[in-house]
Amino acid sequence: MKRSSILFLITATIPLFAAPLWAQGSSSTATTAASSSTPQSTTMVTTSPQAPSSQTSPYNGSVPSEPVPGVLNLSLQDAIDRGLKTNLGALLASSDVQTAQGQRWQQLSALLPHVSAAPYFDVSQVNLKEFGFSFSFPGVALPSVVGPFSYFDARASVTQNLFNWGAIQNEHAATQRLQSSQHTYKDARDLVVLAVGYNYLLATADEATIQTAQAQVNTAQALYKQAEDQVQAGTSPAIDALRNQVELQTREQQLIQAKNDFAIQKLTLARVIGLAPGQQFELTDKSPYEPFAGITVDEALKQAYGSRSDYQAGLADVRAAQYMLSAAKAERYPSLNFSADYGVAGVHPDQSHGVMDVRATVNVPIFTGGATHGDVLQAQAQLTEAQERLANLHAQIDQDVRTALLNLQSSSDQVSVAKSNIDLANQTLAQSRDRFSAGVTDSVEVVQSEEQVASANQQYISSLYNFNYAKIALARAMGTAEQNVKEYFKGH
Repeated sequence: MKRSSILFLITATIPLFAAPLWAQGSSSTATTAASSSTPQSTTMVTTSPQAPSSQTSPYNGSVPSEPVPGVLNLSLQDAIDRGLKTNLGALLASSDVQTAQGQRWQQLSALLPHVSAAPYFDVSQVNLKEFGFSFSFPGVALPSVVGPFSYFDARASVTQNLFNWGAIQNEHAATQRLQSSQHTYKDARDLVVLAVGYNYLLATADEATIQTAQAQVNTAQALYKQAEDQVQAGTSPAIDALRNQVELQTREQQLIQAKNDFAIQKLTLARVIGLAPGQQFELTDKSPYEPFAGITVDEALKQAYGSRSDYQAGLADVRAAQYMLSAAKAERYPSLNFSADYGVAGVHPDQSHGVMDVRATVNVPIFTGGATHGDVLQAQAQLTEAQERLANLHAQIDQDVRTALLNLQSSSDQVSVAKSNIDLANQTLAQSRDRFSAGVTDSVEVVQSEEQVASANQQYISSLYNFNYAKIALARAMGTAEQNVKEYFKGH
């Protein structure tokens, strides 16, 4: 089976299906899948968008879990659940949330009181000559060394920004960035569902290809035996047996390739969902055809704009940029600070007395050497960029939804046609075998009929894969992949 058409590079997927995960608004994740070469007669054709994954993409990796004894039975939902727990893309997005929480606390710290205490006890002796003091009076002996003497100080101090508009705006911006990272994490989980669904369904397609390839080998063996018998009986030329032998060996090659493709795809799936290296597992879901309840474009778009986490993250990024611009402009405003301390001081702790200091400071920026103007220009550029990315994402979501619906309708129609083609091809093969047995035709017609059966079966596998993946792609396009996959694959 020629998989290059199924496994075309998925670099368009993230622009289609994902907003930035590490820098919101930028499409950063792409997908690769291994392609292998097989005879042209069994080429699989697919037009559906593919899942995110590439050699460098975090969605193609995971943190392996502990091995499970024996052979693990793995359904589609089991694979998704494992992927959500162990896939590297989701784990890194979760870490970004924690980083954003830390950054918000750093900004919030500028608005909260800072309290500290620093008691100390000091014993000193000073040589006055060190400081240039040298006293000499006739008849009077003045010491040049003073001490030892001691002093003690213990007090608590508090500082507080009473008013700093820039710090307030920075805290608001950090809050929006935290919300953006939280939405991005949810979006990452949807991308994990897309990646796992893609690899699981592709593995089931490879497994189905093995079954059809084995059936074709069996048919080719029977036809070769029939042709050989007729050659020995003198009713057919030797070339008929040679043609069928070539066909048999071609089908055997395809079976070998199909088994290899399936084994490699299982390794890829295991990496995506975090199975332990060497873990043996079997796929329990075989991707049967389940009709999809229709949804209108307007309904899908309304749900997408309300549910797509990458879109919500983009909105939060715009708000964060607006606050950052306000904070940059606030560098021109005065700020009011308060500080106070209270404690005891004296020669010795038991000879100390209460001390205190309270002050309020107004800081009025007069000239900052153009730093404030530079900060404003940078913040304005970041706001413009965030708004442009959001506008682009808004249009991209519209394309995502419409493309997913078109793929779903097209692949559904292809499944119906492919089923009919299999029946027709099998009938053609049966009639060709009868004609060959009766000596009405030679083996060329039979070989051609075998090719048609093989092609019809591969087209059915391709269309079924496309249809099932299109359902996951639509769920992702509407921002509900994690929830709707269970609904779309009820029997799994």
